Amino acid sequence: MSKEFTFICGADDFLVSRMAKALFEEKTRDLTDDFSREIVNGTSSKVADVEIAVGRFRQAVQTLPLFGEKKVVWLKEVNFLADSVTGRAEGTLAQVELLKDILENTDPQGVDIIVSASPVDRRRAFPKWCEKNTGFHLAGGKGKDSGLQQLIEEECKQLGVSITRDAQELLEIKVSGNTRLAIEELRKMATYLGGENEAIDDSLVAEMVPEFGESNFFETAEAFYSLDLQWTLEAIRRHFFHQKDGRGLITTLQGRNRLLIQLRVLHDAGEIRLGGRGLSSRDLQNAAQTYARHFGENKDKSNFNVFTQNPWYLGRLAGNIGKLPLRKLIDFQTRFLETFEALLQRPDEQEAVLRDLAVRCLG
Repeated sequence: MSKEFTFICGADDFLVSRMAKALFEEKTRDLTDDFSREIVNGTSSKVADVEIAVGRFRQAVQTLPLFGEKKVVWLKEVNFLADSVTGRAEGTLAQVELLKDILENTDPQGVDIIVSASPVDRRRAFPKWCEKNTGFHLAGGKGKDSGLQQLIEEECKQLGVSITRDAQELLEIKVSGNTRLAIEELRKMATYLGGENEAIDDSLVAEMVPEFGESNFFETAEAFYSLDLQWTLEAIRRHFFHQKDGRGLITTLQGRNRLLIQLRVLHDAGEIRLGGRGLSSRDLQNAAQTYARHFGENKDKSNFNVFTQNPWYLGRLAGNIGKLPLRKLIDFQTRFLETFEALLQRPDEQEAVLRDLAVRCLG
């Protein structure tokens, strides 16, 4: 059995497909016959789809090109190796064994094979076999977001722009670690800058990149917690130019306020320090060990648990904490609750209600 076929897998399907596509293009660059390259889609929602995909793959590797060139076959977007209903089905497991048999018995001198799969349950026999016996690649490292930093740097290099560390951190947060969104937003900002050797900084990211998953509430929160009344009023006006409901704004303000209250308490207790580079990661780790029992064992990201947040993001939030004493933050939380009730009572005057909140808190 040869080790010359390539198996690419990972938690992020975009990173997996990107790596596999680059390899496929490299291997087919000098091929002159269109029949020397073939792509088979492995996406399957039921066992019958798996059977079709494996059947087409077997046909592809057995059909050689007319002019004697080496053939390159890419079985892409395989999703039936996951821990899913389809992946666990007996029919699928039988097809995976067939796929293994095809790979073992295909002559690598005549056919170059690439298999890309995401997600993959690496506890199973087939991925373990691939890892041991093939050219195995794990796209993006062990975690879903671990390859995003490298991806951003590579994309900026291709676009001819640079990106500051703060801008990169903020972009990752605003797109919630989504690789596709990160690429699209980088291209948008590079186009806006208009030329090579330009730099993307955090102010440009804050201005141009929406907060995916939380609608366009980021600017209003930034303005409010900078304690800039005029900017906050302008942000509220811009929000209601596109939206009719202000409840999402209150939810975002409350969420950030919860984090700031926790940071303020930790800071006042001497558990964390603020420096030129933001918060000390070591301080946060030590504080997390001290107070972990108060937050339970759920590690999902939540503004109720400051220790589940990105340390750089917390440092950014804490930058203005000297102007936000605990008493003021608690007062904000009370006013947010009152404002939410007012939004329900005066649904046709929501912009006026939010503007009144800004004036009472920041005026």
